[in-house]
Amino acid sequence: MRPLFVVIALFLANLAWAAGDPAAPQMQSIKGEVLEVKDVDAYTYLRLRTKSGELWAAVNKAAVSKGAEVTIENATTMNNFESKSLKKTFDRIAFGTLAGAGPAAAAASRDSGHMHGAPSQASDSADVKVPKAQGSDARTVAEIFVKKTELKDKPVLVRGKVVKVTPNVMGRNWIHLRDGSGSAKDNTHDVLVTTKDQAQVGTIVVAKGVVRTDIDLGSGYSYKVLVDDATLQK
Repeated sequence: MRPLFVVIALFLANLAWAAGDPAAPQMQSIKGEVLEVKDVDAYTYLRLRTKSGELWAAVNKAAVSKGAEVTIENATTMNNFESKSLKKTFDRIAFGTLAGAGPAAAAASRDSGHMHGAPSQASDSADVKVPKAQGSDARTVAEIFVKKTELKDKPVLVRGKVVKVTPNVMGRNWIHLRDGSGSAKDNTHDVLVTTKDQAQVGTIVVAKGVVRTDIDLGSGYSYKVLVDDATLQK
């Protein structure tokens, strides 16, 4: 899986559309001693010794020294998170705000707020009918679900109508596509796509990305299938 720093305190109750509507994750404070520090781009990863054992955490980039005692506020944990920057997969990691980090903490809180209920655009999409994309990797929304085992970690092209957008969550946009295939009864009619490209509700796009299956983001958010790290074409 290659979700964004993401794919992450993940997740918006809004983004749970394709997998039901679980309750919002519970946020918490985590205190611990810093055992290791890794800085990448705009973020700082911290390996902490807490009362419950060792735990990795990620916050907006901050000057943190090994041995320091820190508190991570508004923290949410997720499982099996892959950091492309570190080329490392964390079995469990907490995303939150470093207490006392000033403006950086405010920025982190803003991202966390997006993930726990940011406004998103949505449209009424009951009568969507979109032709299937062309090419050897082309699949309908329903086919992505039905053939998810076969398609796992493979590229696909899917054309659909953008019915929902949650923008700029940890560096990516989270969109829902429908093409008229599949069934609302088993949620095979609506596929979640992560992308850095812009999308407007109501437009028809072709998404080219990689199929990820059985994604467990922690805090009650899980997805049978999604199309990750996609590029969009109209």
